[in-house]
Amino acid sequence: MADPIVVAEGLHKSFGDTHALRGLDLSVPRGAVCGVLGPNGAGKTTAVRILATLSDPDAGHARIAGFDVVRDAGEVRARIGLAGQYAAVDDKLTGRGNLRMFARLYHLSRREAHRRADELLERFGLMDAADRPVTGYSGGMRRRLDLITSLILRPEVLFLDEPTTGLDPRSRGEIWSSVRELVADGTTVLLTTQYLDEADQLADDIAVVDHGRVIATGTPDELKATIGDRLDVVLEDPAALPPAATVLNNLAGAEPAATGADRLSVALPGGGLRLADIVRELDRAGIAAADVRLRRPTLDEVFLRLTDRKEAVR
Repeated sequence: MADPIVVAEGLHKSFGDTHALRGLDLSVPRGAVCGVLGPNGAGKTTAVRILATLSDPDAGHARIAGFDVVRDAGEVRARIGLAGQYAAVDDKLTGRGNLRMFARLYHLSRREAHRRADELLERFGLMDAADRPVTGYSGGMRRRLDLITSLILRPEVLFLDEPTTGLDPRSRGEIWSSVRELVADGTTVLLTTQYLDEADQLADDIAVVDHGRVIATGTPDELKATIGDRLDVVLEDPAALPPAATVLNNLAGAEPAATGADRLSVALPGGGLRLADIVRELDRAGIAAADVRLRRPTLDEVFLRLTDRKEAVR
C-alpha cells in the first residue's frame, strides 16, 4: 500500500481480563476512506481511541503521518480530528457560537476563529441556522455541526466513530455528502460504522475486525468476491420448494437457504453456472420458476460470513 498515513502494528490492549485488541494491524493510504467494521465489542472503538491518542496500547505501535501516537502525541493531535458516536456540542450556544468557542480552544485568534466558523457553516449548509441555539437543531444538523467542529484545524486524518447512528436516511445522506467533500479535499477518513450500506457507499477499503484483530481487508467488491455470486429463485408454487432445493443443491454443490415461503438462495461455485442451465434443470424436474436471477452478495452477507462466532469480545 503506497504512502500510508495511518499505520498500526501489533496493537494489544486489555481491560482487566478482557482483551480488547489482540495484535491489530492496519494501514490506510492518504486521501482514502477506510471503513472499519466488526461486531459490537470487536475492538473498533478501542483501536480508534489509541490512534487518536486517547489511550495507550499495552503493546505494539501506531503512527499517524509518521508520528508515533504515544511518543509524539502532541504532533499527532495537531494533525487529526475526531467525531465520536455522540454529538459533543453545547446545546445552549448557537451553531456559530459553538464553532467560535472550539476555534478559540484551538488557540486561533478571535478574527481567525470568526472567519473559520463562517467558512465551515457556509460550506456545510448550516449558515441559515448559524444563530439559532443548538437545542433546536435536528439530529442531522447536530451531527453535521459536531463533524465540522473536528475540521476547524483542517486535519490530515479524521476519525469518525459511528457518525450516523440514530439518524434518518436524509440526515445520513447529508453526512455522507460531507464526508465525500472532505476526501475530495485530501483528508483521510477512518470510519467505524454498524451500517454496512454506509461502508459500501463511502469506503475505498474495508478492514473487518473481530476478536481484536483485523481478519480481512479489501475493497467492498474484493470482499464480496470472496464468497462468490448468489442465485435467487422465486417459485410459482411454494409446494415445489423441497424439490427445487434438491435441484439447486445438485447444481451448486451447496445447500440452498429458504428466504421465504416460495424463495431459495444459494451460493454458486467459482466458474459459475449459466442461468439457462439452471432454468433447464428446473423445467426438467417439472418446477416452474417465476423468477431466476444472479446477484453479487451484499456486504452484510460478507460481514456475517467473516464474523460468524459464538462469543464476543467486549
